[in-house]
Amino acid sequence: VMKKTGIGLIAFLLLIQLYRIDKTNPESASEKDFMTVVDVPKNIKPIIINGCYDCHSNQTVYPWYSNITPINWWLKDHVDDGKKHLNFSVWGDYELKKKDHKLEEVIEMLEEGEMPLKPYTIIHAEAKFTENQKQQLINWVVELSKSL
Repeated sequence: VMKKTGIGLIAFLLLIQLYRIDKTNPESASEKDFMTVVDVPKNIKPIIINGCYDCHSNQTVYPWYSNITPINWWLKDHVDDGKKHLNFSVWGDYELKKKDHKLEEVIEMLEEGEMPLKPYTIIHAEAKFTENQKQQLINWVVELSKSL
């Protein structure tokens, strides 16, 4: 019975590899991207790009492990959810009130240490913010929200 269960499990895991996720990034107009719309300082740009853009823009770079089902389903769900909450690629389309709300959420997520997600920073060391980077980003976003 154990042998049949093991063989069945292996067969199932092999079979689900046929179900792939769509890794196509939607077309984006660069003139609507956050980095184009907002005058982002040179020291802040890499923090946002390395820590946020993979899940919160249409510039997602899918890593090698995105080829493994069911990990890829979980990953795709996280990316889609991230873009639903905030998509830097369409920042220019957001109304002023929405931009202000999104910036408030960014500050809150950073202050509470909820973003970037811990599992992401384990695999992507460049996304892990130092305390200094985190504070620089929070301070800058606070100033940006005041200027809206």
